[in-house]
Amino acid sequence: MKFSEIVQKLGDNANCSSLSLNTNNDPEITGLAAVDQAFPGTLSYIEGGKFAAQVRNTGASALIVPQDEALQAQAQERDIAWIATSAPRLLFARVIALFYQPFHPAPEIHPTAVIHPSATLGNDLYIGAHVVIQAGVRIGDGVCIHPNVVIYPDAQIGNRTVLHANCTIQERTRIGADCVIHSGAVIGAEGFGFVPTSTGWFKMEQSGYTVLENGVEVGCNSTIDRPAVGETRIGQNTKLDNLVHIGHGCQVGANCVMAAHVGLAGGVILGNQVTLAGQVGIANQAHVGDGVIASARTGITSDIEPGAVISGYPAVSHKLWLKAATIYSRLPEMYQTLKHLQRRLGDK
Repeated sequence: MKFSEIVQKLGDNANCSSLSLNTNNDPEITGLAAVDQAFPGTLSYIEGGKFAAQVRNTGASALIVPQDEALQAQAQERDIAWIATSAPRLLFARVIALFYQPFHPAPEIHPTAVIHPSATLGNDLYIGAHVVIQAGVRIGDGVCIHPNVVIYPDAQIGNRTVLHANCTIQERTRIGADCVIHSGAVIGAEGFGFVPTSTGWFKMEQSGYTVLENGVEVGCNSTIDRPAVGETRIGQNTKLDNLVHIGHGCQVGANCVMAAHVGLAGGVILGNQVTLAGQVGIANQAHVGDGVIASARTGITSDIEPGAVISGYPAVSHKLWLKAATIYSRLPEMYQTLKHLQRRLGDK
């Protein structure tokens, strides 16, 4: 595919300020690559001036670059075709869709699938080998269910949702349209509900619901628990990485993102557009406001105001944490100074 054809196919989504074919150079693009691994015939991207050296060294035939005249000039000097945009990474993501589409099998129901007669099935479904669909399940149109998926009674799956191999959808789960549940994930399992008694722990049955709104994506081996009463809810377009745990009764807003190993204890409330980096932990009942960003391994033990950027355990503002981290590395030196001062004062 010619580079100019790619630009044409992107159309209005390109958000481009200019296109240079560099003295009529319109390379044939056969694939995509990371800028430091690119070779002739591939297209890549860079996000800012700090990657200038990669423009000088890349083997790519074409680049997506930011609105940076110096970078554009470097590309042009090397006879690299380029397109400028305010969001290079986003545009590159759109280009990937021109070269690659995820595996999506044609509609069919495999003969080894076990489907209860009371289940309601939509149109144009793919149901793979050894899938189990139990009583009262409702499945919308265009759903793709890969092999070995188990769907418990009274679950609902919305249109065009994809359930990857070996995930489990337990009872009282409601999954919206255009969701993706990756392999090994468990949606709607029993929340961790045990009541202490004089003789041990009494199991509180988890009779609530787990709701995933439209466009939610759940990574491999992640878990979202159902509560004793009420619901656990994940807002639309929220994305969970692998190995994320959402405790029973949590309310997660729209357009949130959580990296691997994030854990939310029961009853946590997240606002919209919250970003939680890897291994963030949030304690029971904590409220986190809209737009909060928590850096990796932050421990949130109390409510966080909207828009805060936080780090550390217990969580503090990111700026304060950076200062504290700088001091931490100097603690041995400071301790020696303190002992020296104590000795001097003791001599007096």
